[in-house]
Amino acid sequence: MATPQSSSRQSSSLSSSPMSSRMQSLQVDSVQRWMEDLRHMTEVECMCVLQAKPIGVEEDSQQGELIMGSAVGAGDHVARNNLQTLLRRALVVSTELGKMFQRLEKGRWQRVHGTAVRANCHVRSLVHEYSAARSTPPEMQKYETSLLEKCMELTNITERCLHTDDEFFLKSMREAIHEILTDVSDSFSNMIDMALANEIRVLIKQIESSDNIHIIGSAISNLLSLTQDGPQLCSIIAKEGAVVALFKICRQDRFKDLYAHALRTVASICCVEEGINQLDKVDGILCLADILTDESSVEAARAEAAAVVAQITSPHHTSTQHLASFLESMHDIVTSLIKLCESASCGEVFLLASAALANITFFDSMACEILLQLNAVQILLQACKDRQRVDTPYSKDQVVTILANLSVLEQCASEVLQEQGTERLLLLLGEKPSSSSPSEGAACERVQQKAAVTLARLSRDPDVAQTAIQLKGTSPYPFYTTWLNYKQSNIK
Repeated sequence: MATPQSSSRQSSSLSSSPMSSRMQSLQVDSVQRWMEDLRHMTEVECMCVLQAKPIGVEEDSQQGELIMGSAVGAGDHVARNNLQTLLRRALVVSTELGKMFQRLEKGRWQRVHGTAVRANCHVRSLVHEYSAARSTPPEMQKYETSLLEKCMELTNITERCLHTDDEFFLKSMREAIHEILTDVSDSFSNMIDMALANEIRVLIKQIESSDNIHIIGSAISNLLSLTQDGPQLCSIIAKEGAVVALFKICRQDRFKDLYAHALRTVASICCVEEGINQLDKVDGILCLADILTDESSVEAARAEAAAVVAQITSPHHTSTQHLASFLESMHDIVTSLIKLCESASCGEVFLLASAALANITFFDSMACEILLQLNAVQILLQACKDRQRVDTPYSKDQVVTILANLSVLEQCASEVLQEQGTERLLLLLGEKPSSSSPSEGAACERVQQKAAVTLARLSRDPDVAQTAIQLKGTSPYPFYTTWLNYKQSNIK
């Protein structure tokens, strides 16, 4: 069962990618992006003309894009710009290096050299700006020095290839350039990781040391924004201690207004194993259980706690070590989640709570027994009739998964019959997308498949099978009729 993530919560599903995706991604108009990058591009072109000799930075010039002021008021806004600029510039360099690999394979030496010069310019520009912005850690300085030397070597060696037609020489140079280029790519990647870790440490320090709710909230927002850039960055964030810092916030009553925001960030970080390991080390599951069971907690906080539960119980994760501590709190968590499904004020809250339950029912049969005792079948089937709670195929996907897992228990059949669940499952067999979205179409297919599995399991009970046969005349879908005729022949 996958967990809600992606740019929209509703694009989540049980088999979708892990929760890193429910964040709002950085949406920038292409013209605006071009204008933001224009200063760097023109600077790079000038430096190319000057044979990659960087123009010195004035000592009193402290307004580079990568600069983070020490003043608290401006720091939050600048921090976001620092990180986004760093990522943007890193993407430019990575793109140039990728082009160089391609052109090297094709033997386009003029273009190889031109790309090497541009990459050299971009790297030098980035290094000089970052060094001007803040004191560079010693370990990062080593990478910077080595990287700049390799970039210059790359520029010089590609220039030599422009002045010869000796195929044997060019072949040997191609191998040498490929090796240097690989080293440059690796060194650049390591340097960027260190720079990002340095910026992330600044944000975490703000979360840990500040008492100002606005400063902490802004730092959390910046971390949340970073998590959308992929699992590699989430790993860096986790290793720097973000999960620990965020749970400290969630354990202090004075920061209750930040619980939802902090937990949303935790859920995103936990798309990687390192994030889950950090959560386990600080007894994060107990904190989640406390928030879920606390009646004074606002719905948003409980919903985000459910999102974290959904993330850490996702079958996409290979490690299950953290689930041992989860079992200790499972009864309280399951009880709270089904109550949240029942009282959810909107589809997103229901989706998060039901996704967490769906994942939990996969790894422990005791969870299914608890849910039956809590009238989960009635609650879920009633929710399917409420468009305010179950308004998309993604939510139905969660519901039918829970029902499929509950249906392995003998007592489930009678509850389904009592709530007219057979009719609902037959309707789900014909679930259709309301748009041309591929993800919605895939969600509908999963709903159909899981509804069929649920019906097949429940039809061990003759009453369920007979009810389905009696209802088959209302179905416009041919494959139902085939399936139901098969069940009818077995009963006879």
